[in-house]
Amino acid sequence: MKSVFRGEEAKASMLQWFDRFRERIPAPTESRTVSTRFGDTHVLVGGPEEGPSLVVLHGALANSAIALVEMAPLLKHFRVYSVDVIGQSVKSADTRPSVSNNDYGLWLRDVLDGLSLQKPHVVGVSWGGFVAIRLAACAPERINRLALLVPAGMVNGPAWAGITRMAIPMMLYLRSPSEHRLKAFLKNLLTNWDDNWSTYMGDALRAYDTNMRMPVLAKPHELKNFSAPTLVIGADRDLSFPGEKVLARAAELFPSLTDKELIRDCNHCPPTTDEFRTWVSNRIRQFLHAS
Repeated sequence: MKSVFRGEEAKASMLQWFDRFRERIPAPTESRTVSTRFGDTHVLVGGPEEGPSLVVLHGALANSAIALVEMAPLLKHFRVYSVDVIGQSVKSADTRPSVSNNDYGLWLRDVLDGLSLQKPHVVGVSWGGFVAIRLAACAPERINRLALLVPAGMVNGPAWAGITRMAIPMMLYLRSPSEHRLKAFLKNLLTNWDDNWSTYMGDALRAYDTNMRMPVLAKPHELKNFSAPTLVIGADRDLSFPGEKVLARAAELFPSLTDKELIRDCNHCPPTTDEFRTWVSNRIRQFLHAS
């Protein structure tokens, strides 16, 4: 099976970045590894042991430590299980489940079993949103409340804009990496320029095999048995998954859609600022605590 990475040096670079992000998490965390049908999966666990269980799923080319940096305020209120999504993180097995069926949902169900989590809250960001939707499709009874932030797996973005403003700048950067070409790509992905995040993204693009398929779009009949309260948050300038389309589709997909919001002046990757981290964590916390 083809590796997720472009070589051992590339993988080592991503491991170093994981450690750097983990050092920035403002609360103690512990590492756990659980077995699944697709291979071992790493999880970072933190927050009060008596807090409600919350599973967090990061986006593509990221990791569990990044997710906890960006949603650190949740560690004050929940027992957070930040899962390294298989096929999209250096900390889990070097394999990619299919994105055309429920493989990712079955994988996540195995993870919940390995963590002895019967019915946690689930938060999915971008690619992690697609994974959460696959769990909702194949094991709807395993989710207490669901929050999706700029989720994949619901809509596709405009093809021509995706090619000209995302795909071509990314290919030019990979062909001949430079700061200028990295900025040309990231300006349509990141909402704000962040030296740490931007440098990481440049390294990740060169480390991962980015030739991956887009996730299958969910269909209403797949989620007809899903009854958990659901929050969907989209971004108005998201080229990958346009926010207004995401919110419109959410009403079609989720019978129990409880709340939705469109973030203004926001690209696919929301602001990496303390102000936004506080806002989005409070938004999610209030929704989850409504139970």
